[in-house]
Amino acid sequence: PSYPRTVRACNRPCSPGTHPRLPPLASGARESPPSLQPSHGPLVPALGFEDVIAEPASSHSFDKVWICSHALFELSRYVLYKLLTLFLAIPLALVAGIVFAVLSCLHIWIVMPFVKTCLMVLPSVQTVWKSMTDVLIAPVFQSLGRCFATANIRLDQE
Repeated sequence: PSYPRTVRACNRPCSPGTHPRLPPLASGARESPPSLQPSHGPLVPALGFEDVIAEPASSHSFDKVWICSHALFELSRYVLYKLLTLFLAIPLALVAGIVFAVLSCLHIWIVMPFVKTCLMVLPSVQTVWKSMTDVLIAPVFQSLGRCFATANIRLDQE
């Protein structure tokens, strides 16, 4: 399907390919809808400058102001991301490594020995359970079966 070209940079009503800040569309080119993301990449919100800062249709700034604010937005986003990853990546990696090590240790030294112990004890528990069902539950259901064995159901068509 062909999607209409939407100009989100300043919310100005422009016909396709005539916006002063965007290059024109090539002939026969179609744009994908903004909500769809490539299937090969991670699912992250695709927020850009136009999604955060947009001018209403009733007032517009100068083009140079718009270009400078866009450049400042992109630069600050890039620098802040680099600084946050510089200061947070190493501590978060350390915390994730500690959590993984603790979970591995618990699995190796507590969970697996408990499972192996249960599997060793299980045959004796199975023998006791079979004896209990043979003594307590089997006679009850055998009696119920004999009671209902004498019942006859007859279907008559009227």
